Amino acid sequence: MSRFLALALMSGALAMADAVIELNPRELRNAGAVAFDVTNSSEEPAVFSVEIADAAGARTSGRTTLPLAPHETAWYALALNSPAPAERGMRGEPTLPGFRLLLEDHRAIDATALASLHLRGPAGLAIEHVTKAGGIDYNKIVDRYGQFAKQDWPGKIHDDAELRAARAAEQKELQAAPVLRGRDDYGGWLWGPKLQATGYFRTAKEDGRWWLVTPNGYLFFSLGLDCVTSREGGTVVEGRESMFDWLPGKDDPLAAHFGNAGGGAPVGLKVNLVRGRTFSFYAANLERKYGADWSGEWRATTLARLRAWGFNTIANWSDPAFYEMKRVPYTVTLNVRGRLPEVAAAGDYWRHMMDVFDPKFAEAVDASVRAAAQARRDDPWCLGYFVDNELSWGNMRSDRGRFGLALGALALGPESAARRALIGQLQKHYESVEKLNAAWKTHFASWTELKPPEGELPAEMKTDLAAYMQAFAARYFRTVRDALKKYDPNHLYLGTRFAGHTREEVEACAEFCDVISFNIYRPRIDPAQWTVLDGIDKPAIIGEFHMGALDRGMFHPGLVATADQSARGQMYADYVRSVADHPLFVGCHFFKYADEPLTGRPMDGENYNIGFTTVTDSVYPEMVAAAKSVHAEVYPRRCRR
Repeated sequence: MSRFLALALMSGALAMADAVIELNPRELRNAGAVAFDVTNSSEEPAVFSVEIADAAGARTSGRTTLPLAPHETAWYALALNSPAPAERGMRGEPTLPGFRLLLEDHRAIDATALASLHLRGPAGLAIEHVTKAGGIDYNKIVDRYGQFAKQDWPGKIHDDAELRAARAAEQKELQAAPVLRGRDDYGGWLWGPKLQATGYFRTAKEDGRWWLVTPNGYLFFSLGLDCVTSREGGTVVEGRESMFDWLPGKDDPLAAHFGNAGGGAPVGLKVNLVRGRTFSFYAANLERKYGADWSGEWRATTLARLRAWGFNTIANWSDPAFYEMKRVPYTVTLNVRGRLPEVAAAGDYWRHMMDVFDPKFAEAVDASVRAAAQARRDDPWCLGYFVDNELSWGNMRSDRGRFGLALGALALGPESAARRALIGQLQKHYESVEKLNAAWKTHFASWTELKPPEGELPAEMKTDLAAYMQAFAARYFRTVRDALKKYDPNHLYLGTRFAGHTREEVEACAEFCDVISFNIYRPRIDPAQWTVLDGIDKPAIIGEFHMGALDRGMFHPGLVATADQSARGQMYADYVRSVADHPLFVGCHFFKYADEPLTGRPMDGENYNIGFTTVTDSVYPEMVAAAKSVHAEVYPRRCRR
């Protein structure tokens, strides 16, 4: 107990489904966290929450982020009066070594007068040994290598010699097994059917399943890594200097890895965005590890890793320098840029949707794709183009989510092209506002007075809004498709990487894109949950997925959490198998190659454990082993099903 700086207050297991324990305020006085162990004696995984109250009635609570396994006992802690990580420009807060930290609400409470602990959970839970522990501390939490300074774990780097030793050991491993067997130059399946070779990647349906096809004519299932780049990895240090145990002086050669972060934030950001001077511990570690020509040496090592691990695609957001190396196929990342009118809808995150009916939209698309498409049109190593990412299409969870773009257009002024397009559609269908009122159950005096209705949307209105959504999406995808194919008729249009989506938008994408793309952050692909693709006979690809854990010094597991790196590797393999088993999906791309910075990336504070490699360029062996194993089985598995 002494290693947790804790004092035992009570013992004796208490079986409960919902129970309150009186606390001794004197023994817990000024606790930074309240800690306790919980046993799950049931046969099912259990999640639970804890609420702590003080004598005045103030309350703070926390909940588990992962289930407690059957017959498992674990130490948990609920931090008290700690700042929310969002206030520090981070998504996940520093962990408390030795404890599983509950996800708390950060409400203030009087730590000198703690009165009760209320545990809520399924029957079969038992709690004992309520103690106090030190709280969340942001002081000097980052060591000179960008790692968590207050914890140790297998693979942590302590000096430059360990970096160099890790490099030498890995080189031997890569030389011993440089590539998976049975692959053509592009990573296609040499031992499978041979189709027509066109010199470029294309799609084909073979034996009831969609595939990509390599320029040589072999079946290709795209296994990719996003963000294969050394240009990411910076974190804001200005104004947060106390978090860092070390930063280079101005005369230190590693000071070259300082930078600056600014610019606008995502419109739906819930994090206190920090801006200013940044430092990239990742790039600094690459220089420490690989020497003066660190960039070239790192790229060579990265390509060797991808081929040895069975990855055959350098996916979105990656360094264009890899395009010219012609060792691994790649996707090109494009975004429509320009000052365009927007259509806002509830739930928008990265940005509001562009007004695709405005004449400036087509001009912006043409300008945004021209140079890149002309540069790549003759390269057989280019798989295709992703254009834009996670646009604010809406979702199928509610009527307001599904028809948000249409309702947003209706809320705009008469100068809006999006609104005029909707009004024009309605006028053509109903001829008079009186007929519209009868169908919509509204009382508008004229077309100019139309605005988003309150309350439930009538059935006829939903039909009209759905038609507008279809037209809106068709306008977007047709415009992008036409521009891409004008400048590059040889490569695939891979869609826009849906996060939210509606049926209308997916149907429009299927009409104009070569491949439909989704970012799907779930433990696996369940066909029963993807009815949006029912009746659509078009190849699809996953542009992003990931899973993470907190057992190697990181503060946040990302959007899909696992217990540890072993479980993370197992989930990765299961995810890839589930994608390979789906007849429409032709690949999946993991987000991302390297972990995010421990103290958050400048853009939005993400500090997730979602890499195949760490901030020190060390690999996660469990992830690599899982990838090599499942990648080796993908082709025969997909063909025999």
